Amino acid sequence: MSEGRFDQQAWLARIGYRGSLQPTIATLNALVSAHAHTIAYESLDIMLGRTPRLDLPSLQRKMIEGGRGGYCLEQNMLFRAGLRSLGYTITSLQGRVVRGMAIDAPRPAIHMLLKVDMPEGPYLADVGFGNLAPTSALLLRPGVEQDTPHEQMRFIDVGGELTLQAKLSDAWEHIYRVIPYARYDSEYEITNWYTGTHPDAPYRSNIIVAKPGPNRTRITMFNRRVTVRYPTGAAERRHLTDDAQFRTVLREEFGLRMTDAEIRNCVDVMERKGEKGAPHPFFT
Repeated sequence: MSEGRFDQQAWLARIGYRGSLQPTIATLNALVSAHAHTIAYESLDIMLGRTPRLDLPSLQRKMIEGGRGGYCLEQNMLFRAGLRSLGYTITSLQGRVVRGMAIDAPRPAIHMLLKVDMPEGPYLADVGFGNLAPTSALLLRPGVEQDTPHEQMRFIDVGGELTLQAKLSDAWEHIYRVIPYARYDSEYEITNWYTGTHPDAPYRSNIIVAKPGPNRTRITMFNRRVTVRYPTGAAERRHLTDDAQFRTVLREEFGLRMTDAEIRNCVDVMERKGEKGAPHPFFT
């Protein structure tokens, strides 16, 4: 993929960032926060029969010009292009998602994340993990409890893979294990095809959207269920009952530019094929 076609100014305008462009930790943290709060995590194109495209022009058309969000591969590839345009040195990595599972569960590497090399050390940047994406960069060092604008987070070593954990209420919960080896974009293309087309992947049948909110809240949507989670661990849940509510939530609360027909098609797929019970553990 050619990074030369990246429109830095359009990206910065899209995420509402007007701060320093010097490639420092402070700038990195501000960019992570701005991007995560503006461009929602979502996988709705897959429900519409559109396997996500990972080439940079397509990512910009969709998420910058088109007012849409994306899932991990789309989000972090766009964010990577933005960081590189500002002079950051990036290594592309993958992770094994263990949310809701044993910390050493034998999981495939299907999550994309970024390592940012700074004078202070290597940092993780990830704007694409839905309901628990870190809202600041994190020092890739085990045993250091790190504050973010949302949860406190840390890494612990599990067989040579640093496992990201978030403190939810009073408990540390696993998110994913970071594989410490650089990945090629062709490997992400394989992952993208698997997650976007496999019949058992949750994205084909379920409305999945997430975004960090103000005052350390997080808002998630799984089919009809919309949840606002507070830093205390308390949560407010509501269930959507008609198309008008779906349109309001997707457009106004998550900022997605979608047509009435697209939203109706997603609801139709969800009604026919979606999970009927509690949300998938990755997206609670």
